[in-house]
Amino acid sequence: MKRENTLTISTNTQETAANGIAPRASFVALLPLFLFLALFIGAGVYFQSQGVDFAFYQLPSVIAILPAIVFALIISKQKLNQSIDTFIEGIGHSNIIAMCLIYLLAGAFASVAKATGGVDATVALGLSLVPSNLLLPGFFVIAAFIATAMGTSMGTIAAVAPIALGVANEAQIELAIMAGAVISGALFGDNLSIISDTTIAATRTQGCEMKDKFRENLIFAIPASIITLIVFTLVGQGQADVAPQDIDFIKVIPYLTILILAVSGLNVFVVLTIGILLAGATGLFTMDYGLIQFGQDIYTGFTNMQEIFILSMLVGGLAALMQQQGGLTFVNEQIEKLITRFSKAKGEASTRASELGMAGIVALTNTCVANNTVSIVVTGDIAKDLAQKHEVTPKRAASIMDIFSCIVQGLIPYGAQALLVASIFSISPLQAVTHAWYCMILAVVAISIVILRKRVA
Repeated sequence: MKRENTLTISTNTQETAANGIAPRASFVALLPLFLFLALFIGAGVYFQSQGVDFAFYQLPSVIAILPAIVFALIISKQKLNQSIDTFIEGIGHSNIIAMCLIYLLAGAFASVAKATGGVDATVALGLSLVPSNLLLPGFFVIAAFIATAMGTSMGTIAAVAPIALGVANEAQIELAIMAGAVISGALFGDNLSIISDTTIAATRTQGCEMKDKFRENLIFAIPASIITLIVFTLVGQGQADVAPQDIDFIKVIPYLTILILAVSGLNVFVVLTIGILLAGATGLFTMDYGLIQFGQDIYTGFTNMQEIFILSMLVGGLAALMQQQGGLTFVNEQIEKLITRFSKAKGEASTRASELGMAGIVALTNTCVANNTVSIVVTGDIAKDLAQKHEVTPKRAASIMDIFSCIVQGLIPYGAQALLVASIFSISPLQAVTHAWYCMILAVVAISIVILRKRVA
């Protein structure tokens, strides 16, 4: 693996390596992060108390983090110019820049594929394959496939939920259960997809290849999805004959192509570029779709990634400041104490305990920020340091980070996924997440595998 993939976000690591001096642990250095979380969560709680829709998304995260960055600069022991240099170098780290470029390409592909009918064609293909007596597991599979292909749980829910609602009403299926099936499938794909922003964040922060993380995820996702299918089949109620769908197989090709190419190990930048060109070509040759519209849709995809693009850079800069000031060293020391406590019986720091520690950190952060990608970016450096100290492979660390962030994202009633599906089904978000059984099953399966899985060199 190339050396640049093993670097952390903060440039301070390079400095301390050269000088042989680690930054002194400091709890105070973490206060900017707590300020960011307090502003983001506080605003969400306030707007929720006012009955505002999507309460936790009223204050953009890129705005909530700005006071935290100013605070980090103020409490820094460096001179102001040096602190600003540290912040800028954190923003410009190769991992951060690569992550942001992948975000742009993934957004462009999703936008062009949707505009050229790829989403509708994929939904139609899925509906044509669903037996009338297996609607719940069928919609779980449809949502799972589309989310894996599109790389977005929100886009999947927006495309599939309205159709699922109509089928549920016709078949007299309890709406909350159908909503849970859609969320479950969407989070399955969001976690597994090689173009999901969570996958991009996890692989870049942990320094592993997407294909390796994908294969690692399958170890957790396959048994969890099989159990979920069984559960949805057993609780299935009612049936409805779905009207025949007009299927345009050509428009499904871009999705299938990027899946195959990505799993084969082709460079992700090449994979996404090919996907964008294929999606555009299907529009150019099968519908009234011109080059100007193609370019506009690419730009629309870029703008759709604006928030996570900017936030990733700002978090990279904030992480550099916190590490330079000893904040991440403090967190690592506290986690080390817990790991040592749980591994005393064996007389060595436990790899399992460190993996559970990563899972706990990203899950707790996601509970606070209600954004699985943000939680991975914020905790990426800490998890990577744990992985290196306790011999956890990068692909396993990336997989655990992605899995547990997605588990929490599918179970919090104030998450975007729950809010969106609840608004479409006209039910409460709490009703929706209590039936997101895949996330619950995945949690049990993942913890069990982490604890019981035999380690190999």
